[in-house]
Amino acid sequence: MSKPYRVLLYYKYVRIENPEEYARLHLAFCKALGVKGRILVAAEGINGTLSGTVDQTDAYMHAMHMDPRFATMEFKIDQADEHVFRKIFVRPRGEIVTMALEDDVDPNEVTGRRLSPEEFHAALQDEDVVVIDARNDYEYDLGHFRNAIRPDVKTFKEFPDWVRENLSHLKDKTILTYCTGGIRCEKFSGFLLKEGFSDVSQLHGGIINYSQDQQVRGKLFDGKCYVFDKRVAVPVNHTEGTTIISHCRHCGVPSDRYVNCGNLDCDTQFFCCEECEVPHRRSCSHECAEAPRHEFDPAIVGDAYSFYR
Repeated sequence: MSKPYRVLLYYKYVRIENPEEYARLHLAFCKALGVKGRILVAAEGINGTLSGTVDQTDAYMHAMHMDPRFATMEFKIDQADEHVFRKIFVRPRGEIVTMALEDDVDPNEVTGRRLSPEEFHAALQDEDVVVIDARNDYEYDLGHFRNAIRPDVKTFKEFPDWVRENLSHLKDKTILTYCTGGIRCEKFSGFLLKEGFSDVSQLHGGIINYSQDQQVRGKLFDGKCYVFDKRVAVPVNHTEGTTIISHCRHCGVPSDRYVNCGNLDCDTQFFCCEECEVPHRRSCSHECAEAPRHEFDPAIVGDAYSFYR
């Protein structure tokens, strides 16, 4: 049975003149339509995720496709029972995904070969390939493709240094990259090519597209996919079932329940089972539990919105 709401995930690398003005007008459009979410606009393009009713999201996609700049933009669509965001934000940025390079990567000029979910699934089974997760470490810890390299980064702009320090010896290998919806791999795979990696491919449409593909249905993915809304985690592997690969920081039981540390000066995301949340005051350490700027209300244990206070 279909659900009354949808979640849209999309991006497009395309030239946008005056992104500040476009963001202002786009925010007014989104508010009038009634959708909620987070949208970034830069001179290099647009990157968004939003939620709304079926009619609202249909209207949004139709309006975007009427703009010649976004006529071919792909939307990843998921169903939801309600809005997965509290508000709508449309913000101008220097980049829609920030690598902060002096010589930036333009995916319209250089990017890795795009593989369909079926092609990516087949490539994963080649013992000679190197699979690199192009997301942050906390996203990897919740779920990832089997045998993928875990990135030791907390922000996307840390990737260039991490690659140069850890992966330079792999330049002659066949490289597969993936991310949530494809946008980070567009730049990351292009960066690898500019760094001298000879054979680089990316999962077109990311984990979300891979999960929804009716042929592969998420095979060879363990755990869940981290998403930047109130759901926090969504299932991927629809053939073998979802396995929990992460553990509660405090007691060690299997748990894929992410929370934010109650210490406002820390705010670290960590895995915490419901049984440990109250006695540890939703804190990643004893020091944080006793911190002066601590915020924790036992009445909202398990509230996914703790990520977006």
